[in-house]
Amino acid sequence: MNKVLVKSGTVLTEIWLPIAVFAAWWIGSAGSTSLYFPPLPRIVAKLGEVLSTRFASDILPSLQNFGLGLGIAVLAGVAVGLALGTLPRVYNAVKPVLEFMRAIPGVAILPVALFIFGIGSDMKVAIIVFGAFWPVLLNTIDGILGVDGLVKEVARSYTIRPADYIFRILLPAASPQIIAGVRISVSLGIILIVASEYIASTEGIGYLQLQSARLFQMDVMWAALLLLGVLGYVANILFRFVEHSLLRWHRGVRGTAQGA
Repeated sequence: MNKVLVKSGTVLTEIWLPIAVFAAWWIGSAGSTSLYFPPLPRIVAKLGEVLSTRFASDILPSLQNFGLGLGIAVLAGVAVGLALGTLPRVYNAVKPVLEFMRAIPGVAILPVALFIFGIGSDMKVAIIVFGAFWPVLLNTIDGILGVDGLVKEVARSYTIRPADYIFRILLPAASPQIIAGVRISVSLGIILIVASEYIASTEGIGYLQLQSARLFQMDVMWAALLLLGVLGYVANILFRFVEHSLLRWHRGVRGTAQGA
């Protein structure tokens, strides 16, 4: 019973402010006659229309590119981070190059991606992969390097198989930092998919928003912006469920250690 009350209190704490802001926006804008700031009820109605008529043409391509780009970035970041984390000398040798590449914003490679991949989905996926790769990579490296040296020595002394050493010791121990990197990459992926759809694109949520602004369809533009916020919030909630499931063991171990 107490756990239920605590969870209910946590949910209420998280949602009361968004509900209050939404209600204030709804009431405050109800009588708006401005071309640039239409009333929220009209924006919500237009959002429903966008979802029903342009889901396949604009929303679904954005979601597909985002999912594919983020998936590739996570897999590549964990794989390369694992390799560099287990080879500290190699990591130290390539670290200046990694820091240089990491400092380049994903949006800055748009011209290069357009030149290499053209204006299709490949270009958008490539930009997401480039931008979302670095948080996962660097957090994985830090997580692997931060594994207790005593644990590594015990694993070597017992001649544990390499696959078991990687999947049962290194990756679980580094998983809190890897998950933290993925959380950052989720936010970056949403930013980059919209940015990539602003330039030389014929589909996507970013394209929809930009085109509606050019045509002075401000209710559609605001609806697309509202949709992006909702998608980002839903993605964060889903990721929190995944994080809670994957790191359940970590919280249990930490709780046991604190209780001791």
